[in-house]
Amino acid sequence: MECFTKDPNAVLDYSIDWSHYLGTDTIATATWTVQAGLTKVTESKTTTTATVWLSGGTAGTDYPVICRITTVGGRTDDRTITIRVRER
Repeated sequence: MECFTKDPNAVLDYSIDWSHYLGTDTIATATWTVQAGLTKVTESKTTTTATVWLSGGTAGTDYPVICRITTVGGRTDDRTITIRVRER
């Protein structure tokens, strides 16, 4: 699981590159689930990458953020990243 540090006032993007997992398959949908306290500003995808923009969070708190993709070939999988909110 990847871990990123974010200031509570920052609005930043976080991406997962799924290309190694996908092989010749591609991403059809990508949905990010964000725990209360963080704000999902927007989410996007390419055929191999899923990206979420996040804002907010409480300093001193770690938030799991889950990305679920469904591929054109019908596979579904999740990856979780951790956002550590710290004053910087």
